[in-house]
Amino acid sequence: MYRRTRNLLQWLFYISLCALSSIALGSTEFEKQLEQADGLRSSDPAQFVKILDQLDSKTANATAEQLERLRYLQAYRLAFTGQYNLAIQKANAIFNQTNNIDLKYRAGLLAVNSYAVTRNFSAGFALLDKILLLQNKVADRQLRHDGLAVAAVLYNQVGQYELGKHYASQVLDDDPSIRSRCYASHLIIESDFNLDSLPENDAEIDRMISSCSEHGEVMLANASRVYLARKWVAKGETSKTIALLENHLTEAESTKYPRLISEMHSMLAEYKLKSGELVQSESHANIAVKESASIPFSPSLVVAEKTLYEIALQRNDTAAALDHYRKFAEADKAYLTDVQARELAYQVVKHDTQQKNQTIDLLNKKNEVLQLEQTVAKQKAHYTAILVGLLVILLTMLLLWAYRTKRMQMAFRRLAETDALTGISNRDHFTKLAEQAISEASKKSEPLGMIMFDLDNFKSINDRFGHSTGDWVLKQVIAACKPICRKQDCFGRIGGEEFAILLHASDLSNAREMADRFRKHIAAIDTGETGHDFTVTASFGVTTTLLSGYVFDALLSNADQALYQSKREGRNRVSTFDKLKSGSDIAEEAATGL
Repeated sequence: MYRRTRNLLQWLFYISLCALSSIALGSTEFEKQLEQADGLRSSDPAQFVKILDQLDSKTANATAEQLERLRYLQAYRLAFTGQYNLAIQKANAIFNQTNNIDLKYRAGLLAVNSYAVTRNFSAGFALLDKILLLQNKVADRQLRHDGLAVAAVLYNQVGQYELGKHYASQVLDDDPSIRSRCYASHLIIESDFNLDSLPENDAEIDRMISSCSEHGEVMLANASRVYLARKWVAKGETSKTIALLENHLTEAESTKYPRLISEMHSMLAEYKLKSGELVQSESHANIAVKESASIPFSPSLVVAEKTLYEIALQRNDTAAALDHYRKFAEADKAYLTDVQARELAYQVVKHDTQQKNQTIDLLNKKNEVLQLEQTVAKQKAHYTAILVGLLVILLTMLLLWAYRTKRMQMAFRRLAETDALTGISNRDHFTKLAEQAISEASKKSEPLGMIMFDLDNFKSINDRFGHSTGDWVLKQVIAACKPICRKQDCFGRIGGEEFAILLHASDLSNAREMADRFRKHIAAIDTGETGHDFTVTASFGVTTTLLSGYVFDALLSNADQALYQSKREGRNRVSTFDKLKSGSDIAEEAATGL
C-alpha cells in the first residue's frame, strides 16, 4: 500500500513538473513575441497586428504581467487604427490597476495622446500631470522621452507651439533612440511650421526624413514630408510638391494611419485641381473623405469637400456642387469651432492650474500662521502684536486673491465670448446678442439692419504672403470698421474672413450708407506695413427687418445672398436684398461660389 501511494505521488510530481516546464516554455515564447510586437508597433504596423493576433490565441500560457503588457499593445493597436475612445478606456484601466510603474507610465501616455487626438484636452492635461509625477520613478530613458514627446504633442494640439518645441527639444538633448529622435524632430518641424520659422534650406529636414525612413520609421518620415510639402506650396512650387506626395503616397498608405493618409490625399486633390487634373483630383478627394471618417474635426475633410465642390462647379453639376458645398461648410464650421475649443481648453486648464497654485499658496500661508499661533500661545504677551499683524496680512492676501479670482473669471468670460484674433464677438456670442436685440426691436416695431461682408480674394493673400499677413489684414479690417459702429450695434466674426453687423434703428437706406462707409474704410487700408503691396477690399450684403422679418436666421441668410450678389457683380460693392433676383436664381448662382 505504501509503495503504491509513493509511486502515485512520484507520478503526480512528474506530471506537474512536465506541466510547469510546458508553461515555462510557453511563457518564454510568449515573451519573445511580446518584445517583437513592441519593437514593430510603429515601424512595421502590418507585422505588429499579425503578431498580436497570434498572441491572442496563446494567452493560456502567459503570466499575469505578460497579459497586462498584451492589453497595453492591444490598446495601442486601437489608437493606431483610429479607435481612440476604446483605446482610452483600455489604457486608463491599465493605468489605474497595474503596479508596474513602467507599464502604468506607458498606458498613461497612450491615453493622453488619444485624448489629444479626440480633443479632450482637459482630461489630457489632467492625466499628463499625473504621469509627469512618475517621471523620477521610471528608470527607462526611452519611456521618459516618450513622456516628453506626449507633452509636446499635447501643447502643439492646443496651439502652444513654443512649449511643444521646448519639450521636444529636451528629448533631442538627451541622446535619444532613433525612434524618439524621429518623433521629436517631427514635432519640432510641426512647431516651426506653425511658428513660421522653418529654415529656408531644406537640407536639415531632408537628412532627418531620410534617416527616419532608413530606420523603418515610415509614418514619422512621411508626416514630416507633409510639412515640407506645405512649405513648398506656399512658395508656389506646386509641381515639386505633387511629385513629393505622389512618390511617397504608397509608402504612407502602408502605415494604415488614417490621419496621414487623408492629409496626403487631400493635399494631392487640392493641388491636382489647380493643375487642371480633375479626374485625379476627384479620386484623391474621395479617398481623403473616406479616410477622414474616423477623424473628428478633420482639416483634410474640409479641403477634400471644398475640392469636390469646385470640381462639380467646373462640370456644371449644380446638384453635386450644392451637396459638396453643404458638406464643406459643415466640416469647415466644425473645424473652426474645434480650433476655438482647443484654445479655450488650454486657457481653462491654465486658469485652473493658476487657481490651484494660488489655493496651495494660501494654504501654506495659513499653515505658517497656525505654527506662529502655537508659538504665540507660549509667549502670549510678547507676540500679540505680531499675531495681529499676521492676521491682517492674511486677510489682505485673501481679499487680493478674491479680487484677482473675480478679475480672472471676468477675463475668462470675455475670452469665451470674443474672437481671439480680432477682439470682436465670436459667432456664438454675436448670435446671442443679435437674437436678444431682434426680440426687443420686434416688441417696439423698431427697424433693424443686417450687414454681412466677406473679404475679397482673402485666400490669395494667405497663399501669396503667408498667414501672418492674413491675420494682420483681419485685424486692420476690424480697426477700420469698429470706429464707425455705434455703441448699440452688434459686430461679430462669423467665419474665417466673414463678418456681420446688426444695426439698431436702421432702415434700408441708412444700412446701405453704413455698409458703404465700411467698404470705403476697408479699401483705404495701407498694406505697406506688411512689406507687400496689395489691395484689401470687401463685398457687402444688406437687408432689414422690413424685408426679412424679425428672425435672425432669415436676416443673416438674406444678407448673405445679397453679399453673393456683390461678388457676382465684381466685388468691392454693396448690394441690398430688395434688388435680388428670384429665389431660384439666387440658389442656382450661390452654388457657383462667387
